[in-house]
Amino acid sequence: MVAVIKTGTSVHRILAYNEQKVTAGVAACLLAANYPKDADCLTLLQKRNRLLRQAALNENVTRNSVHISLNFDPSEQLSPQQLREIAVAYMQRIGFGEQPYLVYQHHDAGHPHLHLVTVKVRADGSRIDMHNIGRNQSETARREIEAAFQLVRAADSHQRAARALTPVAAQKVRYGRSETKRAIALVLEAVLPHYYYTSLAELNAVLGLYGVQADRGSEDSRMYRHRGLTYRVLDEAGRQLGVPLKASAFYSKPTLAYLEARFHQNESARLPHRARLKNKLALALRQTPAPSLTGLIAALQKEGIHTALRQNGEGRLYGLTYIDHQTKCVFNGSALGKQYSAKGMLEQCRPAALPDPRWAGQPALHPQPGAYQAPRAWPLATDGPPATALPGPAGAGTLLDILLQPGQGGDYVPHQLKRNRKKKRRKRLSNP
Repeated sequence: MVAVIKTGTSVHRILAYNEQKVTAGVAACLLAANYPKDADCLTLLQKRNRLLRQAALNENVTRNSVHISLNFDPSEQLSPQQLREIAVAYMQRIGFGEQPYLVYQHHDAGHPHLHLVTVKVRADGSRIDMHNIGRNQSETARREIEAAFQLVRAADSHQRAARALTPVAAQKVRYGRSETKRAIALVLEAVLPHYYYTSLAELNAVLGLYGVQADRGSEDSRMYRHRGLTYRVLDEAGRQLGVPLKASAFYSKPTLAYLEARFHQNESARLPHRARLKNKLALALRQTPAPSLTGLIAALQKEGIHTALRQNGEGRLYGLTYIDHQTKCVFNGSALGKQYSAKGMLEQCRPAALPDPRWAGQPALHPQPGAYQAPRAWPLATDGPPATALPGPAGAGTLLDILLQPGQGGDYVPHQLKRNRKKKRRKRLSNP
């Protein structure tokens, strides 16, 4: 069993999160402990007011809400009654047995799990001390409950965190085929806490694999000036779809301030894995003969390294971002060294992978996740697309012929160059 404890400032928010799941049919309220009625007989207003009244007994406690998730191994088949007993035993052991709390079972993940909602203000107005509760009381309760209910034991802290924070495998968001907000939230839960990125561009390289993009808007936009952030769905070509969703609308609050804190933390956290990625790139480049860019990307893919291509509006490659899924580290090529930037890699790969000037002016090329798309070129016999005959009378010729025909003569003068003639005022004859 894995327990994750979070505190917050809003009882409304965590209660609404769970009740919305119930309304959507993917959750059920199993228990209302220390309430005057059973869970089935309570309205949403009654559930909320019971918690708010107790939290109001001590207004000095600003982070008064508590949200706990209990996660079980996918192989365990637990009945609702067993889940109730486990929830009661856990809350009793961590010092919340006398608190009003609600127990929800969620069915939207690949493993059974519970969500517990309560407050940390006692009936006498005192505050429950939660300092190191996860390391001390919760860990002790977890081990005792695993033994008492014969649950699968959590192997180590790393596996516990991975299972708790990524309850389901993130899938690519398909606009119109799933609930957009929920689909994006699952991707964010799988990416934001686990990958080591140091900029919005590096984060978007990972999110793009799942059809999601974090967007600040243009630099002259109001959203950018006020440090706003939205999340959008992308189609297969990388174009934005649908209505953007504000970062503050998600329960985990993945705002720009949160991301910037992650950028700072990840800067040092990813450094120990930098050498591994450089070694993998160096080995891939030592192939004989030298690999093409396509072959290099395929070789790195086998090592668990995805290469995201950054291209301008003309389809020219100007940057590479490497995503090491084994270490969860994201590096721009220039951060590893000049030889691993877009220009350096193109120089080391076979000339066939170099950009062709004939591609200029063609639509931008958007790579699909995990694959490299070779740019298109016009046939070698011409410098551009062949002239196309236009429909019309015989002898009309091709588009090129028509464009080269001399224009019709005449006295045509552009409207902007015409002089405005002043109207002559008529003299009115005065009556004698």
